[in-house]
Amino acid sequence: MNELARDLSVLLVREVEGVRREIELFSDDASLWRTLPGVTNSAGNLAMHLAGNLQHYVGAVLGGTGYVRNRDAEFSRRSGSKAEILAELDAAIKAVRGVLPGLPADRIDAPYPELVNGSPIRTGLFLCHLATHAAFHLGQLGYLRRVLTGDTRTSGPIPVRVLTE
Repeated sequence: MNELARDLSVLLVREVEGVRREIELFSDDASLWRTLPGVTNSAGNLAMHLAGNLQHYVGAVLGGTGYVRNRDAEFSRRSGSKAEILAELDAAIKAVRGVLPGLPADRIDAPYPELVNGSPIRTGLFLCHLATHAAFHLGQLGYLRRVLTGDTRTSGPIPVRVLTE
């Protein structure tokens, strides 16, 4: 068993589940697509971006799922339902759980199968990047939701307990 890949799977799923909880706390579909002055991306855009990112880099590239990403649409959308966003996040969770725990140990130290930003990168380092990227967007979503909705409840975004289960 590849311990690092398993650990990264736990972290990525935790972050995506945190995003799910943030999305669920929005009271209506329209508020998911609102922004504020100085904020480029809505909660809907951030969630769709994270889902597409993981379905592509983990699911399609490492797992051969056949997922075809439309990155431009992740950022250009201005409407959609909460249910649709949650379904995409669930698909990202499925991709992570379906690929990373079974990733061979030698794959972690090997170059990632695609160039990243035009350069080769070790798969393990890129997976660490994906986990911190997910956590970054989770934090953005949490603050954006609170400011847009006035709802200061926590979604319990990154529970440590999942690390010991």
